[in-house]
Amino acid sequence: MDKFIIQPTDRLQGEVHVPGDKSISHRAVLFGGLLADGVSRVRGWLRAGDTLASLNAVRALGVQIDEITPTELLINGTTPQRPNAPLNLVNAGTGIRLLAGLLVGQPFPSVLDGSEQLRRRPMKRVIAPLVQMGANICGENDRAPLTIKPAKLHGIEYTLPVASAQVKSAVLLAGLFAEGQTTVIEPGPARDHTEVMLKAMGADIQVNGQSMTIKPVLPLKPFDMTVPGDFSSAAFLMVAGCIVPKSDIIIRHVNLNATRTGLLDVLQAMGGKISVTETGEEAGEPVGDIHVQASDLRGVEIGGAAVVRMIDEFPALMIAALCADGETVVRDAAELRVKETDRIAVMSAELRKLGATITETPDGFRIIGRQTLKGAVVDGHDDHRVAMSLSIAGLVAEGETTVLDAKCTADSFPGFADVLRVLHARIDVVQ
Repeated sequence: MDKFIIQPTDRLQGEVHVPGDKSISHRAVLFGGLLADGVSRVRGWLRAGDTLASLNAVRALGVQIDEITPTELLINGTTPQRPNAPLNLVNAGTGIRLLAGLLVGQPFPSVLDGSEQLRRRPMKRVIAPLVQMGANICGENDRAPLTIKPAKLHGIEYTLPVASAQVKSAVLLAGLFAEGQTTVIEPGPARDHTEVMLKAMGADIQVNGQSMTIKPVLPLKPFDMTVPGDFSSAAFLMVAGCIVPKSDIIIRHVNLNATRTGLLDVLQAMGGKISVTETGEEAGEPVGDIHVQASDLRGVEIGGAAVVRMIDEFPALMIAALCADGETVVRDAAELRVKETDRIAVMSAELRKLGATITETPDGFRIIGRQTLKGAVVDGHDDHRVAMSLSIAGLVAEGETTVLDAKCTADSFPGFADVLRVLHARIDVVQ
């Protein structure tokens, strides 16, 4: 079990790249392998724990994927075949939910499973609309393992109870195998990577505001794409750049999809000295460089539609809030309690070990800054975003901070400690 040992620093300086976007990397292997006819090429692919789980599942479905380099793949799209064993998605929530949508319309049975952590995550939100479409899918107490049997699907109109890119994607993907058209209506903006990629591959999909309609046209066209840097990975560096004194950093080639950049807007509203230069487009997604300087942050209130656009970044936001003047209040974020961990409870408990005072609420938290953190031993709880957030806290804590179970950072950000060292952070990895 790797651990990080972090010393406080008074400056982060330099230019870095972050690994490829995790959401797009999942979709590249799933869509290129199971929906396209022909060979797709993807560069800048995120080779991390979660995405490798999706890649291995696609291979188990009979798809040949050639690894030209660790981050460049050739995906030989084909009709999926019956797997010989349950598909193990390990910790990949995106992988299991999108595969559920892709497999419910197949003429063979399958089982989707994963780690104990993944088995704790709720799947009813995906199962319910798929069953409405005629799917034969069930879980153990609405959790993984998910058992899927062949069934004839029909299109539906489905309004999401809560904005969720994973549920939206599962229903749209099942719609490709259904009779008639399928419409998904979302209550607020969620990540639109599925719609963007399917459209680029020639799918018959129409997007009208918060409503998406898809018709069953298969196979789709293969693609040749470069995956931009993951904004969610850049988020940790953005917070670090704001809170570490005298910092001045540039993060290159980051995905700036507006459904993902909620934390950017919030940090700027908090007084963060952050500027963005758009440099082009990759895979239909806007890309640019993010320049971050040390900032005097102030507390904000966050709720409503803004929550969905930054749902993965709240652990990092907690660190920014602890270093900001005034009070930060987060509401409407109950979804945080059903991520890889209950991120509200886990982050609050671990930050208290560093001397923080945090008030939990059922759907969020309240933090009054500016607080002084003191180095201690904390635990990543096999949750990559928790471990990385605690590491960023260690950069401004007094004394040494040890983050146990830090190996999980490789689920989304392989080389996280190395990137911090490029910026002159004092962080050691101990096995």
